Amino acid sequence: METDPSRPAGTDTAAAMTTFDGILEEVGGFGRFQKRIFALLCVCSLPFAGVYVGIVFQGFTPDHWCRDPAVVERGQVCGWSLADTRRLTVPRVNSSGTAQLSSCEQYEVDWNSSARTCDAQELDLSTALTVPCKHGWDYDYEGRRSFVTEFDLVCSDGWLVDMYQAMLNVGFLFGSLAIGYLADRLGRKMTFLMSNLFNGIAGILVALAPSYVSLLVFRALYGFGVKGGWMVGYVLVTELVGVEFRRTVGILYQMFFSIGLLILPPLAYFIAEWRWLQVVITAPYILMLSYYWFIPESPRWLLSQKKTSKAVKITEDMAKENKMTLSKNIETLTGDTADSDSTSASFLDLIRTPKMRKHTLILSYNWFTSAVVYQGLVMRLGIMGGNVYIDFLISGLVEFPAAFLILFTIERIGRRLPFATANIVAGASCFITAFIPDSMFWAKTVVACIGRLGITMTFEMVVFVNTELYPTFVRNLGVSVCSTLCDVGGIIAPFLLYRLAVIWLELPLIIFGSLAFLAGGLVLLLPETRGVPLPDTIEDIEFPNRVKEQTATMNQQLTTFLSSTDISTDKHPTMV
Repeated sequence: METDPSRPAGTDTAAAMTTFDGILEEVGGFGRFQKRIFALLCVCSLPFAGVYVGIVFQGFTPDHWCRDPAVVERGQVCGWSLADTRRLTVPRVNSSGTAQLSSCEQYEVDWNSSARTCDAQELDLSTALTVPCKHGWDYDYEGRRSFVTEFDLVCSDGWLVDMYQAMLNVGFLFGSLAIGYLADRLGRKMTFLMSNLFNGIAGILVALAPSYVSLLVFRALYGFGVKGGWMVGYVLVTELVGVEFRRTVGILYQMFFSIGLLILPPLAYFIAEWRWLQVVITAPYILMLSYYWFIPESPRWLLSQKKTSKAVKITEDMAKENKMTLSKNIETLTGDTADSDSTSASFLDLIRTPKMRKHTLILSYNWFTSAVVYQGLVMRLGIMGGNVYIDFLISGLVEFPAAFLILFTIERIGRRLPFATANIVAGASCFITAFIPDSMFWAKTVVACIGRLGITMTFEMVVFVNTELYPTFVRNLGVSVCSTLCDVGGIIAPFLLYRLAVIWLELPLIIFGSLAFLAGGLVLLLPETRGVPLPDTIEDIEFPNRVKEQTATMNQQLTTFLSSTDISTDKHPTMV
């Protein structure tokens, strides 16, 4: 075959090879095919919300007091009211400056003594000895039954409620790594379906757990599959769309988590039994097994595994559904070569050089802070004493502006300033909320919602900022390592909230505010990435000005070459 001498060397080879991103420009970066897959995979975010913060309803701790069978028996004989029975069972204690009936102590009284009168008003037990509850607790169920009331996880066993959420995050931690590995080895679609099957089984086991120990084990298994499957769905949908749509699709995929938050309160209101609520939350994972017939494998993954014929078939189906025509030589479809060196990445690459080390530490801390503050603020709704359904619904609604604020600001202002501002606003809101008196209910609610909006923005922004601050060959590893701190934060969050709230109800907010303020300050130390090409090497990170100078020099040389040889880009569009 003769070669056109007017074409630059290597152009024929470049024309013969077609990348998947190049194909997407023809078949449509976000056509009907991608929109259908996007809608199906967004369903995965709905039950994830119930799994992540369902403890607010499933682990609700109602008002409770010691049960004393002798007092109950005596009350039945004497005709005492429930209020009289409770007053004669438990002493009053000082709680936050007010005298309240104790939840964890009871009077030590011999109710079988014939000297005891039936006149409840004449009985004075203020001098009687008090002891910890001996015969369990009675609960003001308020129409709801949680695993707290079923397993008596109150008073000295109250910390076990924290373990319920901590074990979920332990599952998240190990599941994200394991399922991410499987997704690279077995494929996105197969791993997604396997995780849904695993989630369905583990979720039902949680609902059937006969003891609290087994409940914790099944909860960890549940977490193992849930987050990993959600992440695989995120990867699959972003790999199917064009480059210009990835960030928007990724943010909207996360926004469906907020829709799941709005669905959860009415579900919990109408399903008062925590076990049945668990079944309903798990049901979508079982239904998503039907996706075997509705979603494709990622063509990018197929190309990376040299399964070109399958990738070509899916791409042709994509073009057909999008009603587009392929003009490029699709049989020469190749994968992205940018990831070819990913196997050579190591953890040391993340900390060996100064700027890489700084990025890793700051991003890891922001992942940690986002998880602690976000989970803490959500779970706090369950201990505030108000209408948990209304409070949860309102706080869920304020998450929606977060996605739109991000989409509006990141290309106009940049990444660093909105990211830092969101952290600082969240921190300031936590501090202010802590010191607003309870009598100013709506003011307290509004400020708390602003804090929730801020931390939601940081949680959504840290995902893509993380990807923009690492070079290509270590990008996946960098995101995986930094995001593990998210799960560590999730393990710590319930202990910070529930244990510190025992000392002072607003103390957790002071801790959350401090963490968020520090995170915002650290973000200001990161470089701005708006309009900056993704780095390919560590040198791009460590010496960004040198890279810019080299790029400018190359562009200048190319311009000079084109001018001197009188090559027109109109005649040779392949050089554009």
